[in-house]
Amino acid sequence: MTTASSESRSGVVAGVSAYLLWGILAVYFKIVREVGPLEILAHRIVWAFAVLLITIAILRRGHLVIAILRQRRVMTLLAASTALIAVNWFIYIWSVTHDRMIESSLGYFINPLVSVLLGFLVLGERLRGREILSVALAAVAVVWLTASAGAFPWISTALALTFAMYGLMRKLASVTAIEGLAIETALLLPLAAGYMIYRAQAGTLAFGHVSPALDAWLLAAGPLTATPLLLFAAAVRRLRLATVGLLQYISPSMQFALAIAVYHEPFDQKRLVAFVLIWIAIAIYSTAGIGRSREDEKPPA
Repeated sequence: MTTASSESRSGVVAGVSAYLLWGILAVYFKIVREVGPLEILAHRIVWAFAVLLITIAILRRGHLVIAILRQRRVMTLLAASTALIAVNWFIYIWSVTHDRMIESSLGYFINPLVSVLLGFLVLGERLRGREILSVALAAVAVVWLTASAGAFPWISTALALTFAMYGLMRKLASVTAIEGLAIETALLLPLAAGYMIYRAQAGTLAFGHVSPALDAWLLAAGPLTATPLLLFAAAVRRLRLATVGLLQYISPSMQFALAIAVYHEPFDQKRLVAFVLIWIAIAIYSTAGIGRSREDEKPPA
């Protein structure tokens, strides 16, 4: 087996593992749902920061963090990405703990298409015919949901927009995944720790006051946040972006399946129409991405 094929195989394993972990994260939030979305978010920030700090120390990459901290433009972009990921995490946690996983899965299905649109609007990237069609179908799905349900699908739209804009900020900042998230969690740390201290003083903090099992689950928020990120970073180094792009649908597919099969969320024909439109859009977008990747890999004539 060649080194290249070995690298590719290990990249696929890392990528699939990352997206599987992100997919089952909803189960974790269901387990700790009694804590409440804000406290869950606070624990995720605090313990993820601790895990990332230890990881950076072990890998001896502290100098990379310091170099990033010295760049004003990069830190401005990371401040924006920090706000976006905090909002995204909170909305996702809220949606899972309030039995709205179908809507959250739709948001992450739409997200790549929103990213394509942002690339066109902000970065001036050229859109091809199939990409325009896929974005248009996603827009039709949102309009259909709004018209048929009589309410704007704010969870799906907010998750798609915040995560796509987060990706854009991180692309503009051009920092590595581990160091970037370490800085983001560090920026959020005072708010998260302050909220936990406030809850503790008010006697309403769940951590340390319910059960040792719940405390262990809340501590697990750190590795559950950092581990898929580390696996994803390993996958990106070893795989073509087209392959990574296809793997990203594992997580929302798992969320959708869990919502239907395990948590029995209602799924009527109106929602089915919207999802069919999105799945068609994804198929068109994915084939367009694969075609573009193959063209880019062709040697010059």
